[in-house]
Amino acid sequence: MELSLTKIILIGLFIAAAVYVHKRGRVRHGFWRQVSDHSTFLAPINALLYLTSRVPNRPYIDVAEFPELKPLQENWTLIRDEALTLENKIRASDQYNDAGFNSFFRTGWKRFYLFWYGVSHPSAEQCCPQTVQLLRSIPGIKAAMFAELPPGGKLVRHRDPYAGSIRYHLGLVTPGADSCFIEVDGERHSWHDGQPVMFDETFIHYAENKSDTNRLILFCDVERPLKFGWATAFNRWFSKNVLSAAASPNDEGDATGGINRAFAHVYQVRLKAKALKKRNRTLYYVLKWSIFAGVALLILAV
Repeated sequence: MELSLTKIILIGLFIAAAVYVHKRGRVRHGFWRQVSDHSTFLAPINALLYLTSRVPNRPYIDVAEFPELKPLQENWTLIRDEALTLENKIRASDQYNDAGFNSFFRTGWKRFYLFWYGVSHPSAEQCCPQTVQLLRSIPGIKAAMFAELPPGGKLVRHRDPYAGSIRYHLGLVTPGADSCFIEVDGERHSWHDGQPVMFDETFIHYAENKSDTNRLILFCDVERPLKFGWATAFNRWFSKNVLSAAASPNDEGDATGGINRAFAHVYQVRLKAKALKKRNRTLYYVLKWSIFAGVALLILAV
């Protein structure tokens, strides 16, 4: 198979972007984990966003650099009080309709969506009207939810797939202790009531609640500030047309995005793959990497 110069250049750029994403932080996935990670497939887009970013290339970002978010901290008790009325509505999905966070449900994490990249959640507007109105008044907030991490709960090491946002957490009901923490690129932070923290979620991070108290926070995706108008326009287009398709419902009255409608079917294949891995790990990995190699060859042949 003969490769054209254009194709060689594109492959080289893709590999360069993937290596940059992999080496960007101090904490890294192992080689094979990184090869199959979603951050590798989105590496060219994310590398472009990093290169045009006005946000410093570091795990934690000073909240003061986003003064438009100050009303959230000023009204944190209002937000907390509405969150506390939800009772059992902050929960894990009981269906395969949340591709982005599905793996977290097994380790105790729970959520209640307020809105998601242009997709409204009527359930949130009914239950938390003041919080939704406050969030909507800040244009840079693209997605928001309440998130719980109960005692013993944890999130495994991961990096989020898309670099178009910065993650904002506001403590609502927290242990306020070092035993409940998030660690981003090796740097640890503990949540406290009424206190915000911002971090770049495309660095490898994980969270754990080793305390005996529930942790409840407001969780927001804030648009990453970029240096150029064309980069901002692309980021907004991608968010509106791709990330919005990952909308997941709180209940039957909320919309389910196209990605999550497809995920319900795709995950059935994933379940069969997990069963195969349990029975025969060697065959599982042979099939897995054969599929990856086949896809790569197909792309090269185009």
